[in-house]
Amino acid sequence: MERQKRAEVLLEALPYMQKYSGQTIVVKYGGNAMTNADLKMSVMRDIALLQMIGVNIVLVHGGGPDISATLDKLGKETVFIDGLRYTDSEAVEIVATVLAGKINKSLVADLHSLGAKSLGLSGIDGAMIEAEQKDVKFGYVGNVTKINVEPINLALENGYIPVIATTGIDHAGQFYNINADTAAAEIAAAISAEQFILLTDIRGVLRDVNDSNSLMSKIVVADIPNLIDEGIITGGMIPKIKACTHAMRHGLKEAVIIDGRVEHSILLELFADKGFGTLIKQS
Repeated sequence: MERQKRAEVLLEALPYMQKYSGQTIVVKYGGNAMTNADLKMSVMRDIALLQMIGVNIVLVHGGGPDISATLDKLGKETVFIDGLRYTDSEAVEIVATVLAGKINKSLVADLHSLGAKSLGLSGIDGAMIEAEQKDVKFGYVGNVTKINVEPINLALENGYIPVIATTGIDHAGQFYNINADTAAAEIAAAISAEQFILLTDIRGVLRDVNDSNSLMSKIVVADIPNLIDEGIITGGMIPKIKACTHAMRHGLKEAVIIDGRVEHSILLELFADKGFGTLIKQS
């Protein structure tokens, strides 16, 4: 009986494997799924499996908790202004080191241990993420001005998963701290990804924030302004949704917000008849 159930699961997944084989999916990775060791390995297994069945994966990551912990160890206070980390000239160097060094290489090592080919990159490499200063009050926090896709495409064409740390650079060579959700969405749009998966610490968009069973399984882009006005999309979910919709206006086909706290949430979303999170579509 157990073997038969396993076979049925594989058969249910088959059409979705066929759908995504050869397609490109961008995964933004962060939050609790990054800080919990078991969840981290669950995500890495999902990514490795996707590569092995022929899906082109681009993994984009942040690392807020690690950055805060490192700054604290160095005696630097973490200050947030309007929800963004104030990043002075010293802090931006630390951010780049933590993201592109510690976190990025840890993810590459985990994928290697699972037999997946991956290549650690940052937005600074090849000026992949070009940026400009967002506002002087935030210090060296940047807005993305351009995504140079050549390093990403070179990695994919040679069978590697690009693992991208979200630091940016301007024409003068200045580093910037870039919001990971925004950077991932911009990358997804620039490479015309089939799908953008945003791992979060909640189930998705809830019609009632106090009721975890009120998940909205699908949102149409045209309805988003009303959902914000009605207070259904609120707080930190607003910039995530706006990043997704911006990317969909510039080449991304669809986006989905899923709960990264659940093991194998990526596979549950992609390879089941019923979606696991909130799907955002044009219509």
